[in-house]
Amino acid sequence: MLGSTSVPARSRPFGERLAPAARLLVCATVPWFLCVWLGTSTAPVPAALPAVLILRDDVFAAPRLALERLVGVVVGVVLSVLVLHWLPSGSLSFLVLVVCACAGMFLLRHDGSPNQQVLVTALVIYATPVPGYPLARLEESAVGIAVVVLLGPLLWPPDPYREAVRGLEEYRTGLGVLLERIAARAAAGRPTGPAPADRFARWRRPYELSAALDRRTGRLLLLPPRQAPAGAADTLRPRLRLAARTAPALLFLAREMEIRSSSADGERTEADGERTESDAAVRAMAPLVGATASALDAALRGEDCADRLRLARELELRHRAAHPGRRDTVLRAGLHLTHEALAEHLDPAPG
Repeated sequence: MLGSTSVPARSRPFGERLAPAARLLVCATVPWFLCVWLGTSTAPVPAALPAVLILRDDVFAAPRLALERLVGVVVGVVLSVLVLHWLPSGSLSFLVLVVCACAGMFLLRHDGSPNQQVLVTALVIYATPVPGYPLARLEESAVGIAVVVLLGPLLWPPDPYREAVRGLEEYRTGLGVLLERIAARAAAGRPTGPAPADRFARWRRPYELSAALDRRTGRLLLLPPRQAPAGAADTLRPRLRLAARTAPALLFLAREMEIRSSSADGERTEADGERTESDAAVRAMAPLVGATASALDAALRGEDCADRLRLARELELRHRAAHPGRRDTVLRAGLHLTHEALAEHLDPAPG
């Protein structure tokens, strides 16, 4: 790595890995026993389902998901009761119920995702023609949802700052390995190789971390406001912004190096197998990529990268003087944009 010490990816303390399971267990058992105590039924499965279906890694999204589920349950109950009241049980009533439930499911969609709870509730109640069951289903779902909304975020709440710091460290580590590999292959004049489709998730990671941090810290519900770890309050968000700004430029660099290295690899002379001049620009990129990677690595660690950035820019000027062609300018574009982002990170504009 570029002068850095890294933590293993996805390394979480055992307590943090256990917290989501413990939260799910509590939020599923509490409404179950509440409904048994209230006498809604002897097996109130709908009361335990909200914990299973609502609680996710982002526990702060539980209120929105709970409201969507409650609305879906109410609509499904109303549809099934009306259909069973006006039409006799049979093929016609089942078809009408399915059509109406599907329409309600898409009318209540959120972010393009249909509210499947409308159809599920309607079909379950239709298949269980027991007097009082629709009301019991509604009561048990409401109890389960209330417990998840009120109790879920209070049980071992995740620390958004710690998660963002961990995610940024994982991104920085992986990015350093990738840029080192690009520089080494460029120096050897070998193609970088096509990037697997799953690698592109790497470049979305900084934006996802920044968006998750803003979403979680801005919607803490009943929790006391989270404080950033010591030393991270002033540097974490700028580092996340830097990672998000440089990710598209570095993606472009990786793709352009792949294309240029691959095309230059096929341009050997038949006489002695030497590379043509078009390959020299790619090979000369190796020290420039290494210097840029070192400067970016220091900035993402929260360290001063001014000297490393100065060296990277000097190497860029030398490369520009030695390879002034338009194609070589495109080859340097990703690194040039990275240098600009690093310069603004060091000296942000006022306001």
